[in-house]
Amino acid sequence: MRLLFFRHGDPDYVIDGLTDKGKLEAKLLADRIKSFGIDEVYQSPLGRAKDTASYSLKELSLPVTTCQWLMEFPALFDPNLADDETRNAYKSELKKDEGSGAYEKRIVWDMMPSYYMNHPELFDRNAWRDSELVKASNALSAYDNVIKNFDGLLEDHGYKRDGDIYRVTEGNDKTIALFCHFGITCVMLSRLWNVSPFIPLQFLAMAPTSVTEVVTEEREKGIAIFRTLRVGDITHLTMGNEEPSFSARFCEKFENDWERH
Repeated sequence: MRLLFFRHGDPDYVIDGLTDKGKLEAKLLADRIKSFGIDEVYQSPLGRAKDTASYSLKELSLPVTTCQWLMEFPALFDPNLADDETRNAYKSELKKDEGSGAYEKRIVWDMMPSYYMNHPELFDRNAWRDSELVKASNALSAYDNVIKNFDGLLEDHGYKRDGDIYRVTEGNDKTIALFCHFGITCVMLSRLWNVSPFIPLQFLAMAPTSVTEVVTEEREKGIAIFRTLRVGDITHLTMGNEEPSFSARFCEKFENDWERH
């Protein structure tokens, strides 16, 4: 079985939709979508993912299933539950509500390298769950909910989770497309790779409408793992002479003040 994770197009987060560039990116993806041989389509309930999928669905003429758990990974860090050292993970990014004076919550993976360089537990397969940063967030419950539903989807298609592998109850050659988001894709990859979710969240970047491809490998009868063939592929943009969006990245050099910091 093959899984294709499609990140949404260049986003307009204010309206939860696509920018004009994002619409063009989605159109270029749709121009090549038939070449993937897709059998089933799942999508996030958020507008930017659904808008992206809509272009491809017109070409595929396939039904689509909307999954609430495919929305962008909802884990938030609550600075009010953390000590000063842990709050330092987000440094100048922290803001206080003018009315209550309480800190506003932050996306849990949007932390500074100066913090995680001193907290290797975040990258440990098991220890991340007991880290101070995670304790001051809803990351654990959010993560477990996603992987429960993700494993359920895989089991419905014949691959039942058993420890670090998947038991094959009914192998297949289907290609499953998931139109979603960067963060949630990293969480699903961490499940398939058996690593802390902070590894892909901190060290991968996937441009808007990029394609990440994972396939099953069954070297032993009845035992499958998932191998990643490509991450963040933008061939459809290259063929359309369209530069990838910078969204999902931060400044390449600190002095580049025109890039996101």
